[in-house]
Amino acid sequence: MPKSDAPTKDRSTVRTLLRLWPYVRPVRTRLITAALVAIVASCTGLVFPLVLKWMVDGPVADRDTKGVWLGALLLLLLGFAEALLFGLRRWLVARPLASVEASMRADLFRHLQRLPVAFHDRWASGQLLSRGTTDLMLLRMFLAFPLTFLLVNGATIVVGVIILLGQDFTLGLVLLAPVAPMVIALAYYEGRFTSVARRAQDQVGDLTTVVEESVLGIRIIKGFGRHRSQARAFRELTHTLRGTELAKARILAAINAVIMVLPEAAIGAALVLGTVRVADGGLSAGTLVAFLSTALALRWPVESIGFLLAMCQESATATERYFEVMDAEPEDPAEAGAEGKRTAASGTKTAETRTSKTEASQTEASGAEVQAVVAAPRASGAETRPAEDPGLRFHDVRFRYPDASPGTPPVLDHIDLHIRSGETMALVGATGSGKTTLTALVPRLHEITEGRITLDGEDITAMDRERLRTLVAVAFEEPTLFSATVGENVLMGAEESTGDAGDAALGRALDVAQAGFAHGLPQGTDTQVGEQGLSLSGGQRQRLALARAVVGRPRFLVLDDPLSALDVHTEALVEAALRRVLADTTALIVAHRPSTVLLADRVALLSGGRVAAVGTHHELLRENAEYAWLMSGAGTDDPDARTEHPAPHRPATGTAAHAAEEAAR
Repeated sequence: MPKSDAPTKDRSTVRTLLRLWPYVRPVRTRLITAALVAIVASCTGLVFPLVLKWMVDGPVADRDTKGVWLGALLLLLLGFAEALLFGLRRWLVARPLASVEASMRADLFRHLQRLPVAFHDRWASGQLLSRGTTDLMLLRMFLAFPLTFLLVNGATIVVGVIILLGQDFTLGLVLLAPVAPMVIALAYYEGRFTSVARRAQDQVGDLTTVVEESVLGIRIIKGFGRHRSQARAFRELTHTLRGTELAKARILAAINAVIMVLPEAAIGAALVLGTVRVADGGLSAGTLVAFLSTALALRWPVESIGFLLAMCQESATATERYFEVMDAEPEDPAEAGAEGKRTAASGTKTAETRTSKTEASQTEASGAEVQAVVAAPRASGAETRPAEDPGLRFHDVRFRYPDASPGTPPVLDHIDLHIRSGETMALVGATGSGKTTLTALVPRLHEITEGRITLDGEDITAMDRERLRTLVAVAFEEPTLFSATVGENVLMGAEESTGDAGDAALGRALDVAQAGFAHGLPQGTDTQVGEQGLSLSGGQRQRLALARAVVGRPRFLVLDDPLSALDVHTEALVEAALRRVLADTTALIVAHRPSTVLLADRVALLSGGRVAAVGTHHELLRENAEYAWLMSGAGTDDPDARTEHPAPHRPATGTAAHAAEEAAR
């Protein structure tokens, strides 16, 4: 998981927290009103010492009982007003801050859906979860409490100091003496606390990752008896987090010690000096009482500065972590790639110059293929037009993962492959040859490094992603189901539809995938499948994933070993139904078994990130030793284990070819 390596000392807390302004702006009126109400309430508390001064120097000195009762009533009314104002502040901030948190969480979730697959490959899910839960909770608390009370307490301290200096200037200067050392101490500890706070929040994300993985992988943990090792890993992380939290506590203790000891010492000195002056007659008793009462009333605003600043630092760290995700560049569903736009523009220009010369010959040469494209079912909203280059085509495609070292070879290198319109091509290769990566390039789950991929002659990077993904349907080797009903999971592959149309499409897709078991579930297709679909078997999940891929009758279909979890009898039924679907679409299927390969019109052998051979299944069995070896099931898929086998393009003879022929039969 990427973590911030920037030095925390270079970070401006205020500048970081100001990034929250777009979320706060819609509710700023209520927040400002709440802050003003809180300032009035806090300053109301400073009137108490003035009433006490009047009572001591007046009714108490004059033994005026009625005056004492009047003063007591006034103090009671002031206390009631203060409580009422603080209650009003709480009411003013509760609803808008809940809205701010909800808005930030919704934006984070929406942004995560738009981020490219490469981002999710790099980030641990627990880190993302902690940003959407713990960090946002810290930010809501910051807006509700520290942000308001730093302002409120600051205003209260300023008003209180003015009152103190007005009562007695000399004693006021005594109380102001600790200000300079307190500021120096706070500046010293701020950087240290920021660093520790960031480390603690990152460790909470790591801990969340372990918990999430342990819950999702509970079957593996129990099946292999690894509960002790998981508990040990969790205990080590909690011990590390405990140490970090203790480091935070030590820094906070040092801050609080400075903030509490210095003002208390100043109050003690003022008390001694004031008592001496009262004894000498230079100061009235009421003034000393009011002065000390005001000083004591300022203890809470001063002492709270420490943990308020600590909460601000934690909130700034939470803001950084939140915007680390929000600043990641998303893929815009309605945006075409820049390279695709340039390619499309140049392609259009070239096409205009040659149309008059080649239109007739193209029509005669590719009429049948164009007719097949037009006749094939199309996703709603996709325009119907004759294609110059019908089908799915890879033009000298190269791909290297964005975070790969510059010197590493590309995963895919110089891929030239043409799946004709209406044709099904099987993609075969050893483990690690790049098959899954190649299929992920078609719906632009990853962006190609060099070259082009075209659908019916149109560069996919010139299309907006939303349109592209209505044309291309995918089914992955690892079927992912959501905590929803069977029907909702399958219909995710179709455009939103309700009523009879949706039910008919669902029924057809379940028939193709031989997923009739769904009708036998307790609530039929309305049965909740549970988290990750783990209430179903692997084969059932795979059949539902296949149904999801075919439900929308896509023009292009990309299947990554879609039948690997099926038994041979179910596989035969699915293949028979799938042939009808493949007859009306252009498909690329990753295959590991001869039975799946036989669904295809042609086969492409991928070896070391390159297309080593293309042909029919039987042609490659006769002519390519590597392909015959892979199809025979005579050994491992590990490329390192094949180094002693014949070169890929030598004719295949003997046991491997014979075994492959038998497997195909």
